[in-house]
Amino acid sequence: MAKSGRFVIYAVLLLAALFYLMPMYVMLSTSLKSMDDIRNGGLLALPSALDFTAWLKAWSGACTGIECSGLKPYFLNSVMMVVPAVLTSTLLGAINGYVLTKWRFKGSDLIFSLMLFGVFMPLQVVLLPMSQTLGWLGLTESIWGLVTVHVLMGIASTTLFFRNYYISIPDELVKAATLDGAGFFRIFWRIILPLSTPIFMVTLIWQFTNIWNDFLFGVVFSGADSKPITVGLNNLVNTSTGVKEYNVDMAAAIIAGLPTMLVYLIAGKYFVRGLTAGAVKG
Repeated sequence: MAKSGRFVIYAVLLLAALFYLMPMYVMLSTSLKSMDDIRNGGLLALPSALDFTAWLKAWSGACTGIECSGLKPYFLNSVMMVVPAVLTSTLLGAINGYVLTKWRFKGSDLIFSLMLFGVFMPLQVVLLPMSQTLGWLGLTESIWGLVTVHVLMGIASTTLFFRNYYISIPDELVKAATLDGAGFFRIFWRIILPLSTPIFMVTLIWQFTNIWNDFLFGVVFSGADSKPITVGLNNLVNTSTGVKEYNVDMAAAIIAGLPTMLVYLIAGKYFVRGLTAGAVKG
């Protein structure tokens, strides 16, 4: 009975996995087909021969509006935007969580409660004040402007993650280090950070995914030379000149989503470990 029950569970899980992987299979197989294959074959049919022409065109030759340089410049813009935004917002969240748990002061709980509004605030609400702020800072239509936006919008979430994780670290560690003469930053770098690997992985993956996949801020705050990959993909897919090349569109979609897929494949287990280690407690 136990073996039959386990077989049923595995069968259901396998069917569920196949169901959720079907769109990915369609995208990948379509991207490797020629247009003749697409016209003459079925949606689920395998390509008659592997053809990477669509991938090469999506990367460096497809038209996105009036530009025909593919997704390459948009991809590089996203890399230049995501790396500093993720690292900065994560580090600031770690410092905030450290202060709000180990160096509490009068009103710290109120400040944390107010910061939580940023987690649930609709993104559309901040578009006008954020555009004014970027104008005052001289960062409009630039990659560094996008970095600033994502850092500011990510601090609330990263602070929540680190604060809830650091609650589980005994206060006695900080008190003992203080008695030994260690200061604020020395305790943070030498004691707190070495214990923070699980929550750092959670926050890095969370921030990377959110920022890389963002479209709203990318389309509103970017300029002609600073548009991220999501805006480039939208422009490519919606270009109406010439024959619609579905294989190129599918290849472009996979290229746009590939970094986040790789991050989860490589570091997904650390994400789960970090969550179970206390990232959502408190």
